[in-house]
Amino acid sequence: MDNAGVRRGIVIKDDWPGYSLDLFTYPEHYHEDIETVYIPHGVIMNRIERVARYIMDDFGDNNIMVLCVLKGGYKFCADLVEFIKVLGRNSNKYLETRVEFIRLKSYLNDQSTEELHIIGSRDLSFLRGKAIVDTGKTMKALLKHVETFEPKMVKVAGLLVKRVPNMAENLTDYVGFEIPNRFVVGYALDYNEYFRDLNHICVISKTGKMKYKV
Repeated sequence: MDNAGVRRGIVIKDDWPGYSLDLFTYPEHYHEDIETVYIPHGVIMNRIERVARYIMDDFGDNNIMVLCVLKGGYKFCADLVEFIKVLGRNSNKYLETRVEFIRLKSYLNDQSTEELHIIGSRDLSFLRGKAIVDTGKTMKALLKHVETFEPKMVKVAGLLVKRVPNMAENLTDYVGFEIPNRFVVGYALDYNEYFRDLNHICVISKTGKMKYKV
């Protein structure tokens, strides 16, 4: 597989059912609200470490600004930055890394909405002239906004990329997992603010959707 194929991420096939809940620990109050463990926490962490290596290789001596998209991206961002620091300490190449945050809202229940809301400060002038790794999911509108502040370079890292009809337009440079177009929760990914406390990435059940629907 070529380098671009490797960075596309681990491809999870459409018919992958996930793992039985009996094989893992998770908050007991979600027992009826999730169907399967789709990606176990240990696999997530190992893949993030590999993504950190890609970033270390690509950025050379550039210091980087990590723009974390809240709330769903915070665990991915924190673990990615920590792996970059650890890899730097264990090698002769250390990337000075700063982290800034932006919050977006684009989902209502399990449906992505057309309108992207940037919550909090829209002034990203601190990005001017910086090399950026953007760790988030709603990229097209955000990148357009970020580029108005003239960063030196922008790369997008995403833990999950879904296979959707317009996938040819995917803007993610570093991918953890490519998954079917299923609504998943856990590892800070939520359904109306629930399930962020799951360590694994899981498939939400019909019962869970109904219980936490707004």
